Amino acid sequence: MPVFSYVTDAMVQSNVPQPTAERQRELASTLGVGGPTTGERLTVDRLREEIDADPDDSFVSMGEAIRNDLSGRLDADLLAAALPEIVAQVGRVPEVREAGIPGGKTGPEALYRGLVEPAWRVYHHLEDVGFFESVEANLPAFTPEHIAGTARELVRAEPLSTTLEECGFDERERMVLMMNVANNDTRLSRWTPTREIPEGVEFEVEYVPPLQQRAMGGALLWVQALDEHLWRKEILITDAILDDVRWDTKAMLGGLYLMALAAHDIAAGADGSLTDAQLTAALTAGTAVTIVNQEELMQDAFWITEEKRKPSEASGREEELPWQ
Repeated sequence: MPVFSYVTDAMVQSNVPQPTAERQRELASTLGVGGPTTGERLTVDRLREEIDADPDDSFVSMGEAIRNDLSGRLDADLLAAALPEIVAQVGRVPEVREAGIPGGKTGPEALYRGLVEPAWRVYHHLEDVGFFESVEANLPAFTPEHIAGTARELVRAEPLSTTLEECGFDERERMVLMMNVANNDTRLSRWTPTREIPEGVEFEVEYVPPLQQRAMGGALLWVQALDEHLWRKEILITDAILDDVRWDTKAMLGGLYLMALAAHDIAAGADGSLTDAQLTAALTAGTAVTIVNQEELMQDAFWITEEKRKPSEASGREEELPWQ
């Protein structure tokens, strides 16, 4: 059976990056399956039919090691409570986008900050129990082989795909997230595990957090900064920028959710629903998505070029800005 289905232009949402034919061919090559023909697109279900169903033994071993290392250290109740709250915030992203620029005369109202409040609680808990140190110690760097293995496990792991669907990501969005993982080995390889940062760099390595903590914390900080940034730069912000912000934010929340889901699965012990290989894939993919989309957010919303900077009517706020 071919590994694609026909998609019409009416199904394309303007604010989600399109899975172009080139990106689909790159993904297919990584997975070792046939690429799409003209007018057709890859789908997760079709990919699942084409790849080997057996999990990667190394992913099983890594997941098992992480579980053993973190056994008894995570708060299952805290994580269980946070997961539906993160899902609820994913559902609020369109509402926040429609609000446009945060209002307020002396400072911005909290639009984007509210989206990450549940994930911040998860982050602080994971930081407190040494979660990030354990994950970094048991996972390899972002090598092409590890990234390809993660992409294959994501395809195999129906629970992860179903979870993202329940979290509010449609078929095309899930494919874009998968491409963010599989098609960015060069970009991801620049994020070096702390243990592999060479001596002699111009900063104190001992103060550098683990890679997964940098990814999760960075995503949270970038989203949190949006209220202030958009409010202060209102005169430069266009609807196109706000549309890009919408997708980048939603994607990062999806990555954060995968990491929180993996942490909860560890905390649940025997009641967990993920296999060891799926656990490894969720942690790696969640980290990769937060990295790729926080970098995209920087380019989309914070590095505003002359081509991008046009007046925006998104906020409807007419009072003078602080510097006027």
